[in-house]
Amino acid sequence: MPTKPVVRTAAPRKPPVADDAMWRRVTREVADDLAADAIARDRAGKPPYDEVARLREAGLPALLTPPALLGRAGTASDAGDGHSGADWRTATAVIREISAADGSIGELIARHYVLSWSGRFFGASDGPAGHEDPAVADGLLLGGGTDLPDPESGPGLTLSPAGSGHVLNGRRTVAAGVTVADRLVVGATATHTGELLIALVNPAHPGVLAGTDNDRLGQRLTGAGSVDFDNVPVEAGHILGVTSRDEHAVPAFTALAPLALRLVLSHVALGIAEGALAEARDVSRAVAPAPRSGAAGATTYAVRPSGDPYLLLAYGELATAAHTAAAVVERATDALEQGLATGRDLGMDERAEIAVLVAAAEAVTSRSAVDITTRILELTEAATSFDGGPALDRFWRNARALTAQSSPTHRLRDIGDHYLNGTHPPFTARA
Repeated sequence: MPTKPVVRTAAPRKPPVADDAMWRRVTREVADDLAADAIARDRAGKPPYDEVARLREAGLPALLTPPALLGRAGTASDAGDGHSGADWRTATAVIREISAADGSIGELIARHYVLSWSGRFFGASDGPAGHEDPAVADGLLLGGGTDLPDPESGPGLTLSPAGSGHVLNGRRTVAAGVTVADRLVVGATATHTGELLIALVNPAHPGVLAGTDNDRLGQRLTGAGSVDFDNVPVEAGHILGVTSRDEHAVPAFTALAPLALRLVLSHVALGIAEGALAEARDVSRAVAPAPRSGAAGATTYAVRPSGDPYLLLAYGELATAAHTAAAVVERATDALEQGLATGRDLGMDERAEIAVLVAAAEAVTSRSAVDITTRILELTEAATSFDGGPALDRFWRNARALTAQSSPTHRLRDIGDHYLNGTHPPFTARA
């Protein structure tokens, strides 16, 4: 039965004026905090209210806020510094480190960052949209999704004209944030034009009913679930943008939106793999030599696990796989950041090149994350401990749940078609 989301009255913390070094330090502190009780929170599987509070306290939801908006909010101007927020490279580094500690929260903040750019991806210009002042500069957390539903599954959400605005109706499944988001960003079909409208919705409205989905194999703390909208009014000013259902009519810059989402989720997968590998390494290092009786009553010791040739080979293979995935993801991140900086002058060929690199990042990280999180279970004896041990199975469950959202086979096919035939990957607004 759908339930009303809890209305949170506490104001989010304003983001700090920070350089990249400060963001790294803040992120490290949050990640360490999340890692400390990750096992208990994963087992409880509760909506991530406390986790979101930790993100807000650190100012991370507003990390991508444009400096001008932060100045109007009072943060940058009070400090006498025109620089606030961070770039996409810093944001992806934050996502990756948070994901290493808790993949669910990494996915939650990753999706928020992409949604925070909805006004720029889908608006009339690539400058900051008006909604970013309250929704981003004030540290509000965004949930939802801007993708179109599968045509065979029905119309999904619809927006119908009503007075000077619209009313929103329908139901959609949300991968993250439905239970904790301060605002929802959703894509809905305009009943009068057939276009896809991107709308900003307050989940506290009586017509918004949310149902949770916390009993999943993995990624249990993302705040996933379904949302029903019953004649929810959407003011004209809360329509963030519009795009066409015809993929050939979608501007190249707008079509970066699903690529940005796919890339940040690759960073989440990579972070999960790196976190799993680091924790497994700590487990292997902590195994002490076991005393045993030798000849004539002498005491000898078993070979240390850190000197076991098989173990060294296994960790060497896994570390190399993680480094390889990181290199591919970093290259795709550089390309996406350059495309975002180009703005609406971005061409279709440039977008296609970015799409190929993002597809490669997805394929490599998907396979590496599953392989690494599976093999560490073979290398550690405490992988599924229920007595306060490492419980490394949570990394495997998170990796499986996350990577199931996309198919490496499809991505590799797109890359091959582009390489052999010069064909552009699907040019669509669907993630």
